[in-house]
Amino acid sequence: MNQEEAQKKIEELRKAINYHNYRYYVLDSPEISDAEYDRLFDQLVELESKFPHLITPDSPTQRVGAPPLEKFGTVRHSLHMLSLGKALTEEEFLDFHRRVKEIGGVSDGQIEYVVEPKFDGLAVELIYRQGVYVLGSTRGDGFVGEDVTLNLKTIKSIPLRLLSEDIPSLIEVRGEVIMNRSDFEALNRRREEEGEPLFANPRNAAAGSVRQLDSKVTASRPLNMFAYGVGLMEGKSLRTHYQVMEYLKELGFRVNEYTKLLRTTSDVVQYYHQMLELREKLDYDMDGIVIKVNDFSLQRKLGELQRSPRWAVAWKFPAQQKTTQVKDIIVNVGRTGALTPVALLEPVEVGGVTVSRATLHNEDELKKKDVRIGDTVIVQRAGDVIPEVVAVVKSQRTGREREFVMPDHCPICGAKAVRLEGEAVTRCTGISCPAQLKENIFHFASKAGMDIDGLGYKIIEQLVDKGLISDPADLYFLTKGDMLKLERMGDKLAQNILDAIARSRRPPLSKLIFSLGIRNVGEHMASVLAHEFGSIDNIRRASRERLEEVREIGPVVAESIYAFFQDPKNVEVLDKLKKGGVTFGEERRVLHTPLEGKTFVLTGGLSSMTRAQAKERIEMLGGRVSSSVSRKTDFVVVGENPGSKLEEARKLGVRTIDEEEFKTMLSNYE
Repeated sequence: MNQEEAQKKIEELRKAINYHNYRYYVLDSPEISDAEYDRLFDQLVELESKFPHLITPDSPTQRVGAPPLEKFGTVRHSLHMLSLGKALTEEEFLDFHRRVKEIGGVSDGQIEYVVEPKFDGLAVELIYRQGVYVLGSTRGDGFVGEDVTLNLKTIKSIPLRLLSEDIPSLIEVRGEVIMNRSDFEALNRRREEEGEPLFANPRNAAAGSVRQLDSKVTASRPLNMFAYGVGLMEGKSLRTHYQVMEYLKELGFRVNEYTKLLRTTSDVVQYYHQMLELREKLDYDMDGIVIKVNDFSLQRKLGELQRSPRWAVAWKFPAQQKTTQVKDIIVNVGRTGALTPVALLEPVEVGGVTVSRATLHNEDELKKKDVRIGDTVIVQRAGDVIPEVVAVVKSQRTGREREFVMPDHCPICGAKAVRLEGEAVTRCTGISCPAQLKENIFHFASKAGMDIDGLGYKIIEQLVDKGLISDPADLYFLTKGDMLKLERMGDKLAQNILDAIARSRRPPLSKLIFSLGIRNVGEHMASVLAHEFGSIDNIRRASRERLEEVREIGPVVAESIYAFFQDPKNVEVLDKLKKGGVTFGEERRVLHTPLEGKTFVLTGGLSSMTRAQAKERIEMLGGRVSSSVSRKTDFVVVGENPGSKLEEARKLGVRTIDEEEFKTMLSNYE
């Protein structure tokens, strides 16, 4: 192949790869398989290696990262990246609307608003000249940001060359870099396995990833970007913000699917409540909605304050962060013996829940944040996550605050507490530590484990304290007489709990594995082990090397599993479970996975099986179950009285199937 032929082929490959990147990372609607994509990419790499002088900065091969920088340069924004004024209530939003009418000299019917989620990430600006990405920066102070061109280049939802033929000579695209919650959790799991410090939340992870001096680190992180506006634009004229958002889609940018054009304040209020309801269901963090006047001529008439526009406002969701005082710091002992410092707080309402204690994670986090007894602190709560202390308000210190020192002995059993090299956690070494025992049994009996209905922590606490059980297997030898020895335990409740214990004697293999509390083995990993090995005995016989052969199992997890089954005390408990009537049923290994790569969402009630049973059958066939609908969803299974997920599926064009179709699909493959 001569140079002219190579250049033509390289351009064809780049165009195809850019298109398929757009389909995959922006539209969530790939048209080719991963293998086909890899083949195109490999061809491009091979040609560019043979003709290196044909490599251009906008080539898809240049996303992998560049040599580390010593420091970031600065970029002055040609138009200020203003912050937004805030509304916390409906009344404050209506005040904003009233000001728009008064200053703009317009009436209700003349105002249109564009609304979208307010993302909790890192604001950035991307500059394109003649359709090619040339510069990327952070928002900074709104006037000057940091030059992160190389780092933003690694984010695959950011086009390196604009897709449309109708491109401006210059465009400054503004957006928010985020990390999806699912990607954040996977990243933290990997970091934990590798002994690295965990990120506090997706926003910190996204911001920290973009601000890496080594762009190869950024390239290794699962980042995404939503475009939400433009700064300067030359060679193209648009009249409204909504037209800009539609145009950004044409250019190849990811624009949030919940961006809407609304014409009344009541529609905006309804949208706010819709997004508030979706807040915990979506796979990314948002802390409110952004409301912008649509018409640019009206925007110009309204003008700007010193640091915020009069034509836009952020209507924030109820705070998930509040300020309160640390009354004391204690240590909790978990089921793995981990000693966790916990702040006892002056009760405060956070996100609609009264919070009186918050985790401080571990000794390193405690020292890093420098939390002291008596400090005023910022407390955060997101969804069902345990509240945590985010930061100390050091300006409020009086000098009477007291530093906390991690104990060198377990506060429950008095055994020595040690922190192994390379670990962030201090652990109790006591074999018979009651705290670990209670937490172990509570985990064993949980819904995700053996699902022993009615066996709550307070009952477990009494059973352990009265010496009626000393390990999870003892549950299967309890009598009604034993149960009636507990406080506030009546005959009917005792029988109900014993019946629940009896029902748990035939668990699915994955639930039994999860219930054992093996370090680093959660629900998903328990399913992986069940599908791969088919029985407890097979797992017990597996070597470290055999465990590491399993996809998703690394050296740390393999060591945890191997060590658990080598411990004589654990083997003793397993044997006792068998004597107590617990069946260690085998699970048929899946040699083919017909649903591999398929994502299901369940909505409404199923008459022929529980949600848990449906999930288990899907996973047995290689599929996965998600809690929310997206364009990546393959099937939404619709039962009786379906919720909002059905409407979402219809809106996104996701295929829906009823219970009968679902059962037929499963039976065809099983």
